[in-house]
This record gives sequence, structure tokens and C-alpha cells, in this order.
Amino acid sequence: FRNSGLFRRLQEGIYFLYRKITVGDVEMPVVILGDPAYPLMPWLMKPYTGALDTEKELFNYRLSKCRMVVECAFGRLKGRWRSLLTRSNLSQTNIPIVIAACCVLHNLCESKGETFMVRWEVEANRLAADYAQPDTRAIRRSQRDALHIREALKASFQSEQGNQ
Repeated sequence: FRNSGLFRRLQEGIYFLYRKITVGDVEMPVVILGDPAYPLMPWLMKPYTGALDTEKELFNYRLSKCRMVVECAFGRLKGRWRSLLTRSNLSQTNIPIVIAACCVLHNLCESKGETFMVRWEVEANRLAADYAQPDTRAIRRSQRDALHIREALKASFQSEQGNQ
């Protein structure tokens, strides 16, 4: 992920160009949601880890709720196409094509009611834990801004408006 064009465009602020939101008094970019394996970035929110107070637990719950449908879809996708779980020897040009092909074929299988074994997804999730994203100095610098954004989102989730 760190070496992808998507990461670079998000990091440079050119992927969601002109899309900012304000939460509380914090202006922030549109964020994508990640699991604990990903780095916390201003544009990539991930749950708190370690000892959690009730506010952090609520933040994690609401973040998880937002990610749940997508996570299930990706879990099934990775379960069906395990080649998506490991490092690929394909060129960077061909990787998006292969991923798109897997998505199209997966959606076709899903729409036609093809058999999906739950154990595929369980195994894929177990294997995925072995491929956490690396941490770098540039990522650590961006995490300071991301911490501020996550705190603003956490405060918003505590509000009445965040209950909806």
C-alpha cells in the first residue's frame, strides 16, 4: 500500500481534491477507513489500540460499524481470491488490472449465487494478519496530524449528532 499510487495521491492531498469537511473546529480531508494493520494518517482513520476508555471504545465501535459492510465484502473477496493476500510478482501496472478482474469475477460469483465457503474467509483473515503494513518515518510524521483528526472525530462521535 505504501508504494502505491493511491497512497501517494492521498498523501499529497490530490485524491479527494477540494473535498474537506469540518468536525468540531478541525478541518480535515475526506478519510478512508482502515484496520489496525494500517498506519494512522490524516486521510486514513484506524481504531485505537491498547487500553481504551469509554470514549475510545465508542469511537472504535462507530468506526467499526462504518467499515463492517466493506470489511465483509473484502473478506469474501480475499477468501475467494487468495492471491490478493500475498505479495505479487506482477508489475505495478498489472496489479490494478488483476485486482479489478478479481472484483468483477467475485461480483459475478456473488450475483449468481456461487458457493462461498465460510472457511475461505476465516483462512484469508488469518493469513492477512501476517501482512501488516510497514511503518516509516514519513508515516510517523503524518500520524501527528492524524491523531488530531481522530480526536476530533472521537469528540464528534460523543455528540448527539454522532448518535445518528
